[in-house]
Amino acid sequence: GLVKNLALMACISVGSYSAPVIEFLEEWGLESLEENAHSQTPCTKVFVNGVWMGVHRDPANLVKTIKKLRRKDDISPEVSVVRDIREKELRLYTDAGRVCRPLFIVENQQLALQKKHIKWLIDGSNEGQEYKWEQLVKGGVIELLDAEEEETVMIAMTPEDLENSRLQQSGIDTSVNDGEFDPAAT
Repeated sequence: GLVKNLALMACISVGSYSAPVIEFLEEWGLESLEENAHSQTPCTKVFVNGVWMGVHRDPANLVKTIKKLRRKDDISPEVSVVRDIREKELRLYTDAGRVCRPLFIVENQQLALQKKHIKWLIDGSNEGQEYKWEQLVKGGVIELLDAEEEETVMIAMTPEDLENSRLQQSGIDTSVNDGEFDPAAT
C-alpha cells in the first residue's frame, strides 16, 4: 500500500492553558478594545482561540517574540502563531485537536539541526542526560506547526533550496523559516 509519511510524523495538539499567552500579550502592549475604540492609528487585531482579545501596534515584533518563546519552551510548543497581514489579524491557538507537523527550524538561513543533535539521538543521551525527540522540540531544533500557521511560513523542501536561498541576492525577502524533513513526507 501507499505509505503516508505525514500521518506517521504528525501529532494532534492536546491543548494548553491560554492564560499564560494572554498574560504575555497584556505585558507586551496588548490594548483593550475600549482603549482603542476611537484611535486612528493602524492596529492589528489579536485573537486567542477565536476570541478577540484586543489590538497591538507592533505585530511583527510580537510574532517574533512569541515564536522565540515557543522555541525556547517558555510557552507550549503546540501554540500556533498565525499573522494575517492582509486582514490585519494575529491569531493564536492553544486548543486541542489541531494536526501539527514537525519542521526543522531555520534561523539566518542556517539549519538549527547539527550533527551533534543526530549523534545525541543515536546515543540516546547527551552528557548523561536522556536525549529524545522532545529535547529537539524543547531545544529549538524542531517546531510543530498546524496547517494554518504552515501557510504563513517559507519552507525549504531540500538542503539545496536552503543553500540557494542563502546565495540569492535579490531585494525580495525570500528568507526561509523552516525546513522539510523529507519531500516524501508531504
